[in-house]
Amino acid sequence: MSRVITGRMTHRYDGELVVFHIGMQINRWWRPDLWMPAFLAMPRMLRELATDKESGFLGYELLLGGGGPYVVQYWSSIDKLYAYASSPSQEHRPAWTRFNKAARKAPGAVGIWHETFLVERAESIYVSTKQMGLPKATELVEVGRKQDRARARFDSGRTAVTPREPVARQASVSP
Repeated sequence: MSRVITGRMTHRYDGELVVFHIGMQINRWWRPDLWMPAFLAMPRMLRELATDKESGFLGYELLLGGGGPYVVQYWSSIDKLYAYASSPSQEHRPAWTRFNKAARKAPGAVGIWHETFLVERAESIYVSTKQMGLPKATELVEVGRKQDRARARFDSGRTAVTPREPVARQASVSP
């Protein structure tokens, strides 16, 4: 069991920061045969990622929402997140294929959702909590005198996000 860290703490991180939320919505609780395979796939993925230092995976928090479990993940790169998601030799891609096959047989039984955020700035504070969230995934530091206010932490919380070129969409032109 992790210990409570007393005092005012925040995180420190320098680099591209991606926050990825992923979860499942269990719509038919009485049918574990439909939702349990998806539920059990996530711990395997998290174990795989936690042991692969080159994956870009920084850490995670498991949470329980109104519809079911979800995970907040922290990544060092959007490219590494997408590389993991599409790799046929790692846990995610085969699990996603199995989920889609099962979902076609029982539409609406289980929902899967995700949201991806490329973070330009991040501010955090943790007062007398166990290590969690961004500091658990990055670096835990004490709130200094210059970071006493949320605005100051936010202003100094820049991450090194590499500007990306927007994806050009080809306009259809009718003759």
